Amino acid sequence: MAQQAGKPINEQSKGSYVLSITIIGVFFFIFGFVTWLNGILIPYLKIACELSNFQALFVAFAFYISYTVMALPSSWVLKKTGFRNGMMVGLWVMALGTLLFVPAALTRTFGLFLTGLFVLGTGLAILQTASNPYITIIGPRETAARRISIMGICNKLAGAIAPLILAYFILHDGDAFVKSLENLGHDARMAALDSLARRVINPYLVMTAVLFILGLFIRKAPLPEVEAEEDSESGTEYALSRKSIFGFPHLILGVITLFFYVGVEVIAGDTIIRYGLAIKVPLESAKNFTSLVLIAMIIGYILGIVLIPRVISQKAALAWSAVLGICFTILTVSVPVEARFSFPFLDLMTLKPVVLILPYTILFVGLLGLANAIVWPAIWPLAIHDLGKFIKTGSALLIMAIAGGAILPLVWGMLSDLWSPQQAYWIAIPCYLFIFYFAIAGHKLRSWK
Repeated sequence: MAQQAGKPINEQSKGSYVLSITIIGVFFFIFGFVTWLNGILIPYLKIACELSNFQALFVAFAFYISYTVMALPSSWVLKKTGFRNGMMVGLWVMALGTLLFVPAALTRTFGLFLTGLFVLGTGLAILQTASNPYITIIGPRETAARRISIMGICNKLAGAIAPLILAYFILHDGDAFVKSLENLGHDARMAALDSLARRVINPYLVMTAVLFILGLFIRKAPLPEVEAEEDSESGTEYALSRKSIFGFPHLILGVITLFFYVGVEVIAGDTIIRYGLAIKVPLESAKNFTSLVLIAMIIGYILGIVLIPRVISQKAALAWSAVLGICFTILTVSVPVEARFSFPFLDLMTLKPVVLILPYTILFVGLLGLANAIVWPAIWPLAIHDLGKFIKTGSALLIMAIAGGAILPLVWGMLSDLWSPQQAYWIAIPCYLFIFYFAIAGHKLRSWK
């Protein structure tokens, strides 16, 4: 029996429901693969384009600011196309973004790399504006965090693999390459950097082809159109009494919370390699650090699937995540960088064990991934509950909050220049405090009075 649009989960075909979840899981894998490449792109482009630390962090800025600029247009696209066709459009826009890496690499133009990242983020904004509410409303609300946690495993598994794969192609000789530049004359140095820049061409051409083919696939995929307007429970009457999207305090506070969350998530994943290099960890080891953050997040998602809602509610999981984030941040900034230990790690490219010399402070940055894992799955259902016909616009506002990943890492960069890379992680404390507030009280507000 085909799944009908807007049908409650107990009236849907179980096979159709599982297939829908699987297809969306593939999309979340794509989100993770593309998004977490930034962790290795930052040190790579810093070398290839001869950038300062602050300039290199514009990689994250260009990628994540596109969500703010394009989220409301994405909502308009979805209103015209529906969720499923919107996903197809998003995939093709992403393919255009990855294709722009080819001329950027051939000319070694940092601005063109940033343009490609912005277009890539635009496609992801469309795709996420469609898929995040889709996975939330396709089943019972009380298990929404569990479903998003499953999607998170797909996302973060891809994120753990992606930087290792890209590093294999573009920075496999990172330490030796950087050292060789010191002894080269100007012309030889420029030729070496041009060669380095062109290493991204083949990986990004492959991504372009995959994204385009997936866009074709989604046109034929048996993915049902779910009517978001049929938000049940008490939401219908409440939503009908609101005249604009700004009449939902819990949504607006959810947007702010998501801004801070994405900021600390990106700080953990995208600065950890840069931080490792700053405290004299060799690039050969440091290039694996983003994967450590993502592995910690996968563990957190698995705990979320097991515990929510059987043992702990979405709200309680969000509150405890904020507490863990505060604790790990304090440990990050307070443990001496000289304190190090040996850490066994499986190289996912060669499937051989590797021993990393890991500073304890790096370990605690990595554990921020564990603290962050349940935050996104918990915020979404709490923030979009009771929105009724405003759910697509509300989803677009939540996607706009991903701009936290553009702005807060730049703040980290400025603080690292003013203080030190280690002390710059203090920026995470007020972020986790606001997440804690939303978990305890903010999500309950239904009036500004």
